[in-house]
Amino acid sequence: MSLAQNPLTGQMRQSMANFVTTVYRGQNVIRAKVFMPKDVNSIAQQKQRASFKLIVDAYEALGGMSDIGFPKRPVTYSPYNAFLVANLPGAVNKTGAVPVIDYTRLVVSNGSLPKVIVPTAVAGAAGITLSYKTALLTPKVSATDEVIAIALLKTGELAVAPQVRGTQEMGSILISYAGISADEVECCYLFAVKEDGSNVSDSTFVVVD
Repeated sequence: MSLAQNPLTGQMRQSMANFVTTVYRGQNVIRAKVFMPKDVNSIAQQKQRASFKLIVDAYEALGGMSDIGFPKRPVTYSPYNAFLVANLPGAVNKTGAVPVIDYTRLVVSNGSLPKVIVPTAVAGAAGITLSYKTALLTPKVSATDEVIAIALLKTGELAVAPQVRGTQEMGSILISYAGISADEVECCYLFAVKEDGSNVSDSTFVVVD
């Protein structure tokens, strides 16, 4: 770094070629830019890129369902942007040699409706049957809300089941998929959506038995 105060040049600012100029205490300060950037292929950088790709792949695997799940996002965000911000880095486990998705922490929907409680989810001959508490006495909850259950299979298939919340104390929803077993399910979630789509609940990760 060098200092200069030249009456011909006056105060110098910004950069030119490999030099950056600023003014410090009335003197021109000239600094050379770093020739060698930081290693862009370090282990940490590789894991960061892998993590980003995992979340992008998860967004695509959900087939647009998460677009429904982020209605209250900032105006400058698309559903895709909102999904990435909600899930990086929290939904990626980087403790091993290779980063992997932590599906228990993946955010499929994000809103202020009460989170739906799912006591059971069982795979059977007809598909996956989930029981859920309608919680109709809770503020913001309405019997006309839509409940959406989704299951991502290890084959990459996505099975979806929407239905109205209902008026009973407990509800039940079937994700139709004949002959499915629990070990074929990569992940399963349930969330609620207002009838007009203006708000949602946070997604509930469901363990399928």
